[in-house]
Amino acid sequence: EAYRLAGREFNLGSPRQLGEVLFKEQGLATLGKTRTGEHTTGAQVLEALAAQGHPLPRTILDWRQLQKLTGTYTDALISEISPVDGRVHTRYAMAATSTGRLSSNDPNLQNIPIRTEEGRKIRRAFVAEDGFLLLSADYSQIELRVLAHMAGIEALKDGFAKGIDVHAVTASQMFNVPVEGMDPLLRRNAKRINYGIIYGIGAFGL
Repeated sequence: EAYRLAGREFNLGSPRQLGEVLFKEQGLATLGKTRTGEHTTGAQVLEALAAQGHPLPRTILDWRQLQKLTGTYTDALISEISPVDGRVHTRYAMAATSTGRLSSNDPNLQNIPIRTEEGRKIRRAFVAEDGFLLLSADYSQIELRVLAHMAGIEALKDGFAKGIDVHAVTASQMFNVPVEGMDPLLRRNAKRINYGIIYGIGAFGL
């Protein structure tokens, strides 16, 4: 698709060749250059160009996403299959994270993507053996609950008591939008704010 939109074949993974196609051949507006004078073709630039209605930058972004999924997950997981039983095994560490949660390594099975349809397809590759179940367990905003209790933050305590989504509440306050029908992206940004403050994010990071 990228070749069709560009009118010729080129190396999609080469920033220099991509820059030539986008800015010299297709005449798109330059949104910055690197220290060596090459056109910037990072994700932010491509997102901005795609938002202007240009199809090739969107296609490149989609290609990059698929490349990441393939390299980080599908190809990597296939290489982790045990020759003994034909399954993938991970190692769990109980005291390796600053949050006190379990961590999964070699391979990390806690970061299998879920937000995109392509990522969900990777998750569907995990199948329990006959007679077994895959169990998914997660704390429900445990750090914020502990914080609310230990620091005596009445607004948080009241929110948890009423079963209110505290990330949505934070998003509502930060971005001046109603809790009902909350945009998932705004909620994720609010979640970063809530947990960032707990784990020592500074003013600049915030």
